[in-house]
Amino acid sequence: MCDCRGSRTGGLISAFTWLMLFMPILVFGQAPAPPVSFEVASIKAAQAITPAMFTSGKLHVGMSVDGARVDIGYMSLAELIPMAFKVKSYQVSGPEWIKAQRFDILAKMPEGATKEQVPEMLQALLEERFQLKVHRENREYAVYGLMVGKGGSKLKESTESDQPAVDTPTPGVFIGTGGNELRVNAGRGGAAVISSQAGTTKVAPGTDGQMHLKMSKVAMPAFAEMLTRFVDRPVIDMTELKGNYQVALDLSMDALFNAARFAGVGMPVPGGRGEPGRPVDASDPSGSSIFASVQQLGLRLEPHKAPYDFIVIDHVERMPTEN
Repeated sequence: MCDCRGSRTGGLISAFTWLMLFMPILVFGQAPAPPVSFEVASIKAAQAITPAMFTSGKLHVGMSVDGARVDIGYMSLAELIPMAFKVKSYQVSGPEWIKAQRFDILAKMPEGATKEQVPEMLQALLEERFQLKVHRENREYAVYGLMVGKGGSKLKESTESDQPAVDTPTPGVFIGTGGNELRVNAGRGGAAVISSQAGTTKVAPGTDGQMHLKMSKVAMPAFAEMLTRFVDRPVIDMTELKGNYQVALDLSMDALFNAARFAGVGMPVPGGRGEPGRPVDASDPSGSSIFASVQQLGLRLEPHKAPYDFIVIDHVERMPTEN
């Protein structure tokens, strides 16, 4: 059991957790592109993340595209496969172990290739190096609809003045290039993640042992995707709210740790509750706190069922073939 409230380690854990949560937000566009593959690619097992790596600025996490260079750090097959097929993480059905091992990938795109073609190139790479074989199925799935409450939304729209530049000369860890930059500052039990695409997210100790999350710029589909990490089923945006908004949430430490486990970070859950890779459900105190926090925004989470296309993994190797 790890009690991280009020410590620098807590700030590092919070920052790393939110970095994992933001990966689904910082994805590529959905423009169609013809099949294409990387010109060359190297895959190796990633080193385990340590607090020392974080404080020294040597953290290698996420994906960045700079010219023809594609750099992927510390990502599991559970994250790479949805990215390759342009689906959400809950639309991939496969073995639980795909969340465990994490990889670093360094690849070069062929001349004339674009950033929007990276998912197709990644798909080809997984098929070649991990022997990935999949098929598609349409299933009805239990979800939560993120909806505007009866009293109306209490959200405030983001403005350009709310968005600091990601390259602001402040201490912290700078991650990514080519439009996917993140700056992570951690300390005194909290953290701030500054993104070139998603504004500033601050996580700091709140009241009653909770963590307070404040986001300066988030669209509702991305917010729904983030909430999925804290509850027992996918969250789908049904608000019909357009644009970007400021959002503040109070999260229990249990919810934060479960989100980390859902992302495959492998952190213990205080008190031993929850299963690896699965968030708590709405009947759990940490799950119900999410529902209450969402209600304070003038929104609500309502059970629904919706049809979804699933990527079903028929075969995949645990480790890639040699470079």
